[in-house]
Amino acid sequence: MMGKTIEVVAAIIHDGHGRIFATQRGYGEWKDYWEFPGGKMESGETPEEALLREIWEELETRIAVERLVETVEWDYPAFHLTMHCYLCHVESGHLELKEHEAARWLTNAELESVEWLPADWELIKTLKSI
Repeated sequence: MMGKTIEVVAAIIHDGHGRIFATQRGYGEWKDYWEFPGGKMESGETPEEALLREIWEELETRIAVERLVETVEWDYPAFHLTMHCYLCHVESGHLELKEHEAARWLTNAELESVEWLPADWELIKTLKSI
């Protein structure tokens, strides 16, 4: 029997110097693991709308969504995750951490230096190849 599916969006925020913004979870089962910021889509939202809302809520930052990089499908023990991952850049704001413990700008060479959530590792493989 399949459990529930959770559909989320994730922002791959880049800074024009080839670096990508990563955040560390401060709560829950996966506390201290690293992830791309984002969150669950609400009913009636497009992925882009959800991303703009989530990044504002989590980081008080306005982003511009550029393009879909990949949709990751991942089976966690309790649920199936569908994660739409978009390349984005900051329009305004300072990436202020509201919900996360820590954050870092990582170069391509540094992407594997933090302990990513399992589904996010899939995206790292893709990012290293683009």
